[in-house]
Amino acid sequence: MRKVFILVRKEVRQVVRSKAMVALIFALPTLQLLVLPLAATFEMKEIRLHVVDMDHSSVSRALVATFAHSPFYSVAGASHSHREAEEALMVGKADATLEIPAHFERDLHTRGAASLQLVINAINGTAAGLISAYSTSIIRDFPASGGTLTLNTVVAPTPPLTYSCWFNPQLSYKTYMVPGILVMLVSIIGLFLTSMNMVREKEIGTIEQINVTPIRRWEFILGKSIPFVGVGLLDLTIGLLLARFVYHVPTLGSVALVYLVILVYLLPVLGLGLFFSAISNTQQQAMFIAWFFVMIFVLMSGLFTPIESMPPWAQTANLFNPLSYGVKVVRMVMLKGSGFADIWRELCALLAYGLAAMSLAVAAYRKTG
Repeated sequence: MRKVFILVRKEVRQVVRSKAMVALIFALPTLQLLVLPLAATFEMKEIRLHVVDMDHSSVSRALVATFAHSPFYSVAGASHSHREAEEALMVGKADATLEIPAHFERDLHTRGAASLQLVINAINGTAAGLISAYSTSIIRDFPASGGTLTLNTVVAPTPPLTYSCWFNPQLSYKTYMVPGILVMLVSIIGLFLTSMNMVREKEIGTIEQINVTPIRRWEFILGKSIPFVGVGLLDLTIGLLLARFVYHVPTLGSVALVYLVILVYLLPVLGLGLFFSAISNTQQQAMFIAWFFVMIFVLMSGLFTPIESMPPWAQTANLFNPLSYGVKVVRMVMLKGSGFADIWRELCALLAYGLAAMSLAVAAYRKTG
């Protein structure tokens, strides 16, 4: 182990001496964790609504006011023709249009029902679904909240509904995203740094000096991995502090268990990075390979969309995606307070994945003197 310790000391010195590497390790994760949770959100906070009111009644004005007073909507324009509303939607001045037909109030009083037309810009299907849900909720609840509005219908009494939101009582999207983004950043830093590490030795020629030493292949891979385990855990510490004091994301489970999860999770991440580095001849090649796999891992990890909503083949492919295990387990520990008994299967899968990835890295490293 003395040879491994000497190699670890060399790697630490090499990292500390590189200002660009230090900035990549500390400044970049901090900046990304401050920005990404605010940008990576599916919440709709400012829906621009264009209104076409053909009725000009007190009821139609009350309905428009209900939308305007909603925290999700702003009335971006009003007109008297469907064509003008359609134009606002086409040029991007509105996200949705609400058309209130003539005799809207009369139909509500005489027939107990009236029709409305809601047109939504559905280029972004997720956003369109949220707009539809918000608008439908406002329209559905409007007659009941109108006060002086009387409908000529008999409405069956609705039983009172009591509900509670577990694990994220405020329904904050940042609470859901921050643990997953934290795992993603640890993955990116670990994978990119290790993928460039060994191939950099090839480019500057120091790999030849290492190859003639009596160090074994597994000792070389171990010595290359240990410093970046420390880097990953240090980035995790920074991320947990930002999550707690900036985004107020709770850690309901054991913090020590979070560190254990990331420690095991770093095995496949660093193993893959060293494998990519061993089979590459230049840093550009290693970066390209690492970026290719990072994009696949992130998009299929369940970070943004639930894995259960993916097609069966994608769910099967996710069995070989370490990021999907990491995101799932860290969210369970931080938000649900899960213990070791709840996550041991995922940890075993990550451990097996890590041993396989490290074995690939050892096999790919050709020690020739």
